[in-house]
Amino acid sequence: MQDIRDLGLMLDRQLPLLVIETHEEPRALEILTRLAIQRGLGLQQWTLTDGLRRLGFGEDIGGETDTQQPDAALKAIKQREQGGLYVLCDLHPYLHEAMVVRLLKDIALQHKRFGKTLVLLSHRVQLPDELKRMAAYFSLHLPDEEQLLALVREEARLYANQHGRKVKADPEILNRLVANLRGLTLSDARHLVRGAIIDDGALTEEDVPAISKAKLELMDMDGVMQYEFDTARFAEVAGLNQLKHWLDQRHRAFLEAGDDLRPKGMMLFGIQGGGKSLAAKAVAGSWGVPLLRLDFATLYNKFIGETERQLRESLQLAEAMSPCVVWIDEIEKGLGQDGSDGGVSQRVLGTLLTWLAEHKSRVFVVATANNIHALPPELLRKGRLDELFFVDLPNIEVRQKILAIHLQKRGLDSSLFDLEALAAMSEGFSGAELEQAVVSAWHASDEQSLHTDILMREIMRTRPLSVTMAEPLLQLREWAQERAVMAG
Repeated sequence: MQDIRDLGLMLDRQLPLLVIETHEEPRALEILTRLAIQRGLGLQQWTLTDGLRRLGFGEDIGGETDTQQPDAALKAIKQREQGGLYVLCDLHPYLHEAMVVRLLKDIALQHKRFGKTLVLLSHRVQLPDELKRMAAYFSLHLPDEEQLLALVREEARLYANQHGRKVKADPEILNRLVANLRGLTLSDARHLVRGAIIDDGALTEEDVPAISKAKLELMDMDGVMQYEFDTARFAEVAGLNQLKHWLDQRHRAFLEAGDDLRPKGMMLFGIQGGGKSLAAKAVAGSWGVPLLRLDFATLYNKFIGETERQLRESLQLAEAMSPCVVWIDEIEKGLGQDGSDGGVSQRVLGTLLTWLAEHKSRVFVVATANNIHALPPELLRKGRLDELFFVDLPNIEVRQKILAIHLQKRGLDSSLFDLEALAAMSEGFSGAELEQAVVSAWHASDEQSLHTDILMREIMRTRPLSVTMAEPLLQLREWAQERAVMAG
């Protein structure tokens, strides 16, 4: 009903051209038919296969001549003296042709006399400049969560009627699935839900990321904004206790609070291999929302203006995927300030800053950086991101936990190792370096014979980054003491 009311208001503006961009052609035609009936308007539809034909009521002009070609159809409409709605479904490939543009303009100029309204209906319509001032764009409303929940229940009833058994679904999983369907049309949402149900007769934890991935692909931005299946839980992240506490305090506000209280994001910086990327994944995994990774390497495009456009579209996609976490890894590589890119990075920065300050969606940004000094200061100020966290090297207790986690991941009993001695020997190691020591020790021995001495030997052979880059790390730690919150 809202679409009919809003579309009616658009017609009241007396514009001769109306553009509706949607993948739901049947739904748009249904709305136009109901609106035409309410207002007593004639309704004609043109397609490349059938030409002009009547919808609803009104005199059929399709039989008067061959109207399959666009110029023939537009000439037939131009010659008519009756008003009404003329829905052109396949005209978008012809909008560069001079004859088509001229006919559209002629009919538009007749509007005041005859009341003809042309509706250009397609997935995407790019009007020539000379027609834009005569036109208005209309978008069908996307379904809200109540409508999506009703759709899921309808599909579950259909499955039960066809297969003789009810669809299994946990209420919490159902709510998460419905939240992940937001931003899709009803037809796309129905397609994904039906596929998830038919697969095994249930809606399970595994269906949530699969639907999110399929949603991303439907929105045609896979590549710039990538869906990350490999999320984590904070149980898999050793240390970072202050960061965990900070996020735990804001979890509920992110999902439920209003715009003024909803957290927007955080910056994690520190030495390479310190666990920043794992922490970013853990935010999404612990909060139970999709994780999207913005790839700056793919974002940058050789064509002028394309990079900024792709960033805007990526951020719009993130809003459509909300609630979600957007992870921008090594953000300094995309927002460098060396001036060698013709100002592209500065324009990208401006687009990102504006969005961070103004967006109202449930999108939480986790930006990670190795070189915090390469970032522009305006990105780091409060209001864009909520907090700046420094991820330092793990202390001895955290190193014990990291070693235990990586031993257990490889099917080894961590209680059989002298973790205290191993942690003491690995002073200055990052989490990534500890993992690599476990991997090297595993390869250096038979899996069954791996023991503390072999792992100790691998640790002693390793020169950690904190040794090879001791001076820069000391400077970074001193800088963070005054300007950031310690994550550990």
